Amino acid sequence: MIYVVEAPPQGEARAWFAFDEDDLLRKVAAGDPRAEHEIWDRASVRELLEMFDERPDSAGLDERFPGLHRLGLDCGWETPLFRADYLQEPGLYAPQPTRLIDACRAALRFRGGEWRFYEGEQHALIAVDKPDELYDRPGGWRARWALRQQLIAVEALADDL
Repeated sequence: MIYVVEAPPQGEARAWFAFDEDDLLRKVAAGDPRAEHEIWDRASVRELLEMFDERPDSAGLDERFPGLHRLGLDCGWETPLFRADYLQEPGLYAPQPTRLIDACRAALRFRGGEWRFYEGEQHALIAVDKPDELYDRPGGWRARWALRQQLIAVEALADDL
């Protein structure tokens, strides 16, 4: 599971979780002005061309889709390309790998406030008691409490501790 603590500039801190990276992307996209594929996507040039009913060997492809044609020649038609509009130029598919979780982090941070991300139950459990600038400042206990309550809700932490 992935645990997220959100401390908005205005309002109460809250914590929530995602079962996996795909669930995280769905949850981030649900509250974002950008579409899921704009927050993060992975596709080959061949897959992108199929969206336009085109193939790498289609006649005139270099004239109709010069950018995709060049990417196919330079990177290969099957090479995974990554899109993460909050981390790189919007709409750009590039061969440099971008982790889905990093793209989601960037999308959430763009909203403002402070965020904490824990990739796994163990990291979240350690964070409940670990010193943290967010949790240790005046009023920060609410964010720590939100994380603790989320861990109790998913039965990762006993509520008598």
